[in-house]
Amino acid sequence: MNGALALLRTAEGAGANICFANPGTTELPLVAALDRVPGIRPVLCLFEGGCSGSADGWARMTGRPALTLLHLGPGLANAAANLHNARRARSPILNVIGDHATRHLPHDPLLASDIERIAASVSDTVLRCSSGARVADTTARALEAALAPPGRPVALIVADDVQSEPSSAASTPPRTRPPARVPPETVERAARTLRAGRGAILVGRGGALGRGLEAAGRIAAATKARLFSETFAARLERGRSRPVAERFPYFPEQAQSALAGIRTLVLAGAREPVAFFGYPGRPSVLVPEGGSLRLAGPDEDVARALEDLADALDARQRATTDASPPEPTRGPLDPVRLGLVLAYHQPENAIIVDEGLSSAGPWFGASSGAPPHDVLALTGGAIGAGLPLATGAALACPDRRVIALQADGSGLYTLQSLWTQAREGTHVVTIVCANRSYRILQVELARAGHAEPGPAARAFTDLAGPAPDWVALARGFGVPATRVETSEELARALENAFREKGPHLVEALL
Repeated sequence: MNGALALLRTAEGAGANICFANPGTTELPLVAALDRVPGIRPVLCLFEGGCSGSADGWARMTGRPALTLLHLGPGLANAAANLHNARRARSPILNVIGDHATRHLPHDPLLASDIERIAASVSDTVLRCSSGARVADTTARALEAALAPPGRPVALIVADDVQSEPSSAASTPPRTRPPARVPPETVERAARTLRAGRGAILVGRGGALGRGLEAAGRIAAATKARLFSETFAARLERGRSRPVAERFPYFPEQAQSALAGIRTLVLAGAREPVAFFGYPGRPSVLVPEGGSLRLAGPDEDVARALEDLADALDARQRATTDASPPEPTRGPLDPVRLGLVLAYHQPENAIIVDEGLSSAGPWFGASSGAPPHDVLALTGGAIGAGLPLATGAALACPDRRVIALQADGSGLYTLQSLWTQAREGTHVVTIVCANRSYRILQVELARAGHAEPGPAARAFTDLAGPAPDWVALARGFGVPATRVETSEELARALENAFREKGPHLVEALL
């Protein structure tokens, strides 16, 4: 038993049975130890942002901790953007980061860096294993922190020599605690607020799934309150037979319009909505005239709080939709036609990873009556999460079809994930919304008063010279791919991809 083996067996005992890795020399003892822990599946990612994004997708779908194995500070830095998203999603992830041997570190070797400071910016807890004898206990503490409700990324730094030192047997499984129950007086205060009328409910983690969402739907129906989900939900259940939660608008003027006539916004697992950016003349905090009222925070038992609130309001009637998605229209593809085709053809129980950005809005609106499905969104706003999220979700749920609705500009950040999808045989269908531009930045330029930007500004938003060839890129990574330009071609491509196993990519020219 050495430190590396003790770490992995402790993680396995806590349900962390997958490791997304891009290791280096300082992690070799852990790499070798994985052969002795068959309960942990090793998954190689070609870029550390793929490791962190895939771990996020796995954790969102399972609720169990995922492991990443990263090489020193630079490897952690490469993973940071998607760890930022994972932190906002409140995903339990244990990031294991190798460091130089203890005796070697004082000499400031080339790859030395302040790992603790890098990790602190994207982790709720940062721990360092001091010796092989302490590895199991330190790993258990790290996993307890990652699993503390509702979940969070945690960094565990392990020097090369500590991994190889003799170690005691793996510790007892990490202690976990259930989320705290919301006090009755808080529930009654929310009930009084909603009885008064002109209320709205914003659901986040714990309120956008299963029991929580079902109770929120009953409350909205009984009180005529509007039901919103977070703009970028970690995981949201949608589709026929489920309550419909409107997506909280992205732009502040749209949010203000949606909140017009609403007195109070009740928060269930969500924080107060804040504008993405500080737009001139627009508020930063997006709440109605009466402000917000917190029913339950993300670290509390949100589903139970919503059920208690429904009981307090005697809200018994289920609020679900029996609608069907509208028929797609024929013709050249644009975001509206693309959204209609996908909503009409997506299979039951699909997982939709939405990083379509400016192209995905019509699909979200059209899919409320589609077969039941889950949506994973870009929780932290750091683009490049879509393809890794889809990879992790597919490995977590191998019996479900995963659809990555992917903007072309952000997809280029982590397109190496296609290789991992092919290697692992994941059932992911990627739809690349190929408008060959950073369209969202063009929209923001126009909103800032630059409707006719000059050549320098246009150069920073244009991807057409040369246009990335997504079909060639996908095939180069081992993923079958096709290009479509009309609604009819997209429908046929999706039907073919859904019939077959393994990953597929469809480049949709918009």
